[in-house]
Amino acid sequence: MTVRRKAAGIAALGFAPLVLTTVTASPAAAHGSMSDPVSRVSTCFAEGPESPQSAACKAAVKASGTQAFYDWNEVNIPDAAGKHKQIIPDGKLCSAGRDKYKGLDLPRKDWPASKMKAGKHTFDYKATAPHKGSFALYITKAGYDPSKPLKWSDLESKPFAKVTNPTLKSGSYVFDGTVPKRSGRHLIYSVWQRSDSPEAFYTCSDVTFGGSSSAGATTEGGNSAPAAPAAPDDAQIDKGMEKSTVDHQGHGGDHGTHGEAGTKAANESGAKDAAGNAPQPNGGAEKTELAETGGEDNTAPLAIGGAAVVAAGAGVLIATARRRAARSRG
Repeated sequence: MTVRRKAAGIAALGFAPLVLTTVTASPAAAHGSMSDPVSRVSTCFAEGPESPQSAACKAAVKASGTQAFYDWNEVNIPDAAGKHKQIIPDGKLCSAGRDKYKGLDLPRKDWPASKMKAGKHTFDYKATAPHKGSFALYITKAGYDPSKPLKWSDLESKPFAKVTNPTLKSGSYVFDGTVPKRSGRHLIYSVWQRSDSPEAFYTCSDVTFGGSSSAGATTEGGNSAPAAPAAPDDAQIDKGMEKSTVDHQGHGGDHGTHGEAGTKAANESGAKDAAGNAPQPNGGAEKTELAETGGEDNTAPLAIGGAAVVAAGAGVLIATARRRAARSRG
């Protein structure tokens, strides 16, 4: 074996652990869903995708199939970049405009709903892959009709709760918000925008104000309230990973892309923002503070640093091998 080949082999052996170090040091993709108040997708996953209990979840699974609910923590848009209202059409807010999750958009009065009251509330967002970013929570306006497809104009134009990089406790983001006064059935819509990536996640959580959330009860608004939903526990989540297509250390599932194509689709479908304005194509993207928060991605520096170390190490090995060969010949 020549000196060069021997040195190259040694360098290659030294390179492998450095490559592994670089890969594992890259940030994980964010995944998750609201657990208090529990989101529609989390509710149906907790009920069991193969045998859901509530009529609403049965209909949602029939529309979307079971895989959408095994992938409950991936209702996302990879390249949202804060343009939520421009690229998600009216009637498709709960699915984030993704056909995979279309069952979540079904307009029904019997979605399992969490009890809610006005005032301070501590929200809980299960994060199976945490990441830096901001959360914004919107609530439907007075007079909201759950029997009609959810539109941006059904939501208040400004979030009632907004937080950047909230505290992570036991695998969940926990933060407070002041819930506006409402009565009867309503919906809380969440947007989780990563600050180190254009990716964003969306949830719809059905809530009831006043009365009871137990089956057959009646709220102040006169609507019948179905049984209260339950968020999936850690055991269910761990077991469900066997059938999930989501890679918790990176992007998984069947991500769709939006960008200009998504904006065009939103325009053609008549999507409007919460104030009732049509989205502006090309440069009219909503400038939201959701996409302006900090966050660092050290993947590139790590890769460059690792390459530099490998190169330096290889040089030293080659020089050492040459000196040894010269001594043996002498």
